[in-house]
This record gives sequence, C-alpha cells and structure tokens, in this order.
Amino acid sequence: MSRRNENTGFRCLNCDARVVALTNGGYRNHCPFCLRSRHVDIRPGDRAADCGGLMDPVGWRHKTGKDWQIEFECRDCGTRSVNRVARGMTQPDDLLLLTHL
Repeated sequence: MSRRNENTGFRCLNCDARVVALTNGGYRNHCPFCLRSRHVDIRPGDRAADCGGLMDPVGWRHKTGKDWQIEFECRDCGTRSVNRVARGMTQPDDLLLLTHL
C-alpha cells in the first residue's frame, strides 16, 4: 500500500466527525475534535493491526525530535501508542481537550 493511500481521511468512531488527512507528511490517526483513535497501526501509518478497537487519549508528553505527542490506550486490547499533536494546519487538535488529559 502506498503512503498516499494510507494517509486518508476518516469518520470518527466516537463522535462521528469527518476528519481530513494531514497534509504535512504525517499520519493522522486520531480525531482532532474528541482525540479518540482507532487501533489500526502497529507502527505509525502501517495499518497492520488487526484489533480495530477504539483508543482513548490517556495523556500527553513532549519528546525531543517528536514534539508534543498524545498517548493512547486501546479499550479492547490495552495496547498503548503515541501520535504527534496536530497543530497549525486544517483541523488542528483541540488543545483545550489536551490540557484536560
């Protein structure tokens, strides 16, 4: 699968918002409105996970070279992962929601 096909928009399973793909070369794996994600990746953008469960934001952190990241935990299998916070683009992440994590 090409990177272009993997980085597509989606409809949020939690709040039903229409989410557009990132245009900065990254992968958007979470909703910018409710910050929920779906467990579809083993590594960012690979879409290789079979679980498909809803992932809840459980925290955030700053990592040198990676900027701010949201930490997620899968409701179904407990897998934890991180993804960069989307800022300064179409549909940036809701920073007020981030401060409440």
